[in-house]
Amino acid sequence: MENKAKIITVAGKGGVGKTSICACIVRLLTEMFPDRKILAIDADPAVGLSVALGVDVKLTLDDIRMSIVDSVENGETREALELLSEARFRIFDALVEMPGFAFLAIGRPESSGCYCKVNSYLKEVIGLLASSFDFVVIDGEAGIEQIQRRVMEKVTHLLLITDQSKKGGQVISTIKSVADELIAYERVGAIINRVTNPELVKLMVVPGVEILADIPADAAFAENDIKGGSILELPEDSMMLRGVREALQKMEIL
Repeated sequence: MENKAKIITVAGKGGVGKTSICACIVRLLTEMFPDRKILAIDADPAVGLSVALGVDVKLTLDDIRMSIVDSVENGETREALELLSEARFRIFDALVEMPGFAFLAIGRPESSGCYCKVNSYLKEVIGLLASSFDFVVIDGEAGIEQIQRRVMEKVTHLLLITDQSKKGGQVISTIKSVADELIAYERVGAIINRVTNPELVKLMVVPGVEILADIPADAAFAENDIKGGSILELPEDSMMLRGVREALQKMEIL
């Protein structure tokens, strides 16, 4: 089945504001397209996207996976098969409906009791679920392998996030190289976040990746964050929102 969704995966070095930018994407999509179906997937074990979007997560995909794995390890094969067939329905229990979007948390990385049939099945179910949405926004770990292994192998837009450091640039360059081998994507671009010196931005070059926007260190964002506010509470003129909007326009998403 051809997936009609625009699937936007956000990746980059840890600690560069990746999750906040991902939350901004969800907010901008819900504001611009109130009649479209939007799914936010938190594929980072830290489950930071739920906090950034003000979502209360009670069940993750990993919780479902572990209940099946436990049954297999306890020798309850029949129950495991029944759980596997029910996993599709249980995913809807993990889906949190918010105003303007739905939310799904993947949970912690695969650990003991890695049961490949469950993992591949759940990934297939995520793919089926995603085909019911117009936009899917995925916040991943600091890499792309985990997205490919646990969520989906095809994305339409790959958005790489870095700060104004050489290390950050090297990380997204590596992610791009790995993505070229592992996943199919249509568009790729980068955002440089927390810029304190615009002159340094001009020195940053990532081969094969267009720099879509550079976002200055944002006092309004910092204040909102310290007060415990979600991205949905950021003021409209926030530099973070402005920069993400510019990037999405250049990627022809908005």
